Amino acid sequence: MNAPHDISMKNEDVLRFELEVFKREHRDLDEAIQALVEKGTADQLTIRRLKKQKLRLKDKIAQIEDRLLPDIIA
Repeated sequence: MNAPHDISMKNEDVLRFELEVFKREHRDLDEAIQALVEKGTADQLTIRRLKKQKLRLKDKIAQIEDRLLPDIIA
């Protein structure tokens, strides 16, 4: 899929859909990390990579939320 990565070019419906997908992915990564930590079988490099991926998703989520809900200066 050749969708643009620039959120300024996407309409609100697409952004809302992507927001839900990214939130779900973020939640899934959180659960996966927690399971690996509890199980104790994952190496630290794998956990660190998953956490970085989770942070990238968090940044994308914040960008989309800012786009959908801009600050209103009164």
